[in-house]
Amino acid sequence: MPDMPATTGERRPPKGFKAAIRRAVARKFFKYLVSKTKNFSHTTWLGRPIWQNLFDIQTIQETIVDLQPALIIECGTNLGGSSMYYAHLFDLLAAENRMKPGRGRIVTIDIEKMHDLSHPRITYLIGSSTAPEIFAQVKPMADAAAASGPILVILDSDHSMKHVRAELELYAPLVTPGSFCLVQDGVIDVLPNFAGGRPGPLPAIHDYLKTHPEFEIDRERCERYLITHHPDGWLRRK
Repeated sequence: MPDMPATTGERRPPKGFKAAIRRAVARKFFKYLVSKTKNFSHTTWLGRPIWQNLFDIQTIQETIVDLQPALIIECGTNLGGSSMYYAHLFDLLAAENRMKPGRGRIVTIDIEKMHDLSHPRITYLIGSSTAPEIFAQVKPMADAAAASGPILVILDSDHSMKHVRAELELYAPLVTPGSFCLVQDGVIDVLPNFAGGRPGPLPAIHDYLKTHPEFEIDRERCERYLITHHPDGWLRRK
């Protein structure tokens, strides 16, 4: 609804004030949402735990449909629901004959296996995402997939600044131009609920960007639904 014109003697609140109020309301709502949903810990996809902010998972879905990645590299399998979600999106695109040839693979990495899931599109690797022997398996997959389409990287494992920074150095260069490296859960550096996890992904992102001008923050994607666990997390390769 547009602002009503001020009557004689009335003063409009300054734009900066209104923006500050909107941010404060959004922040308060977000804190309540995290508390109410236990940080989305009970969120599921087809009955499988996915542990994702529903606003963020919608943005990811839209991005996958737009890009149709040849390969998604996910660091942080956890209970396996997210990689299964991505695989099912690829299945739906293929069922509608909207998937281009050679696309729709996922490789997901975690230090331990915490699920019994499997899918023909998904390769599961066990080990640290920053371990040389793990990266040595992922790199050839990415090189081969890049000939068929975009590479999308999603970082969602150890959220410490040091680990995320190391992951960025390894995996961000695998992103193809026009695609993204999504660094998840920078919210731990923002909301007081997560103060124990700091410093986390957000300073790792900002530090990485200082020396990597080939990437930029996609503000529209970061702020598409206002409420996000991944502030400044969508890094687009130019």
